[in-house]
Amino acid sequence: MKQTKKPTRQPEQKRNTRASNPTEQKSKGRASKPSEQRGKGRPQGKYQNKSKPAKNLDPVVVDPSSGERINRYLSSCGLCSRREADRWVEAGRVSVNNEICKEPGTKIQPGDIVCVDGEPVLQQTSFTYLLLNKPKGQLCSRRDDKGRALIYDTLDVAPNVQSIGRLDMDTEGLLILTDDGDLTRALTHPGAKVPREYRVRVAGQVSMETLEKLRRGGFDIGEGDKCDGWEVSVNSETKGHTWLTVVILRGRWREVRRTFEAVGHPVRRLMRIRFGTVKLEEGMPLGSTRKLNKNEIKRLRTSYIKDDQDTE
Repeated sequence: MKQTKKPTRQPEQKRNTRASNPTEQKSKGRASKPSEQRGKGRPQGKYQNKSKPAKNLDPVVVDPSSGERINRYLSSCGLCSRREADRWVEAGRVSVNNEICKEPGTKIQPGDIVCVDGEPVLQQTSFTYLLLNKPKGQLCSRRDDKGRALIYDTLDVAPNVQSIGRLDMDTEGLLILTDDGDLTRALTHPGAKVPREYRVRVAGQVSMETLEKLRRGGFDIGEGDKCDGWEVSVNSETKGHTWLTVVILRGRWREVRRTFEAVGHPVRRLMRIRFGTVKLEEGMPLGSTRKLNKNEIKRLRTSYIKDDQDTE
């Protein structure tokens, strides 16, 4: 009986794969790059970790007590003052991460999306720094129920540009205005002890005993306050009045006037000529303004803001 030869079966991988894959035919003769082989199936990009596995994958826990208050955040964006921001929150105009913000004490965290009237807002990257030679007869306020003159009546500045501290209505001289919240907080903090220098004309002649009393401080000046010890010197005197220079380290309400009143020498004229490291130059007209120069801004920040001191 004649045996028939069984046909040999070709291996699966050697079937007509080339004919069925025109793309492979087209690339015949071109060796694939090693990078193509290694990268197959992996996401490419500059953030890919090609050598080590990712570390620290624990979820980040945000401290709810950290962050920046919503009114301060909006003020730093140059949109409004902090008081105005509180009114916007109360009116339901502000949202955080697509939810209406209802609490004025809400803290904004890095990455939060803040909107006003549906429009996203961003924090400022540049700030305004102005020096005003304040004239007598103006208030350092945005509004006054009695209709009195305000420093902002003649200033063309954004709503969030505010004075650092205040001068009372009858006091003239150097006033710094800015929208730099960090600098404002640093200069007005009770523990900052920022020197404020004044020229004062008082009634009568000031005795050596009174000068020593002013330097020692510690006596009652009303409203439950005690006078701090001052740097004080006499510039000139006549029969009717005395010009002095005083340096104080706190900006309490009408402190200079109340102190001289307590020692029997009412103030007739009061001018601030220095605040921190910034001085009022002679001859600057009352009511005029100028921008602080780069050196003045740098000296203020490095002198009174800790973060700026650390980068020096």
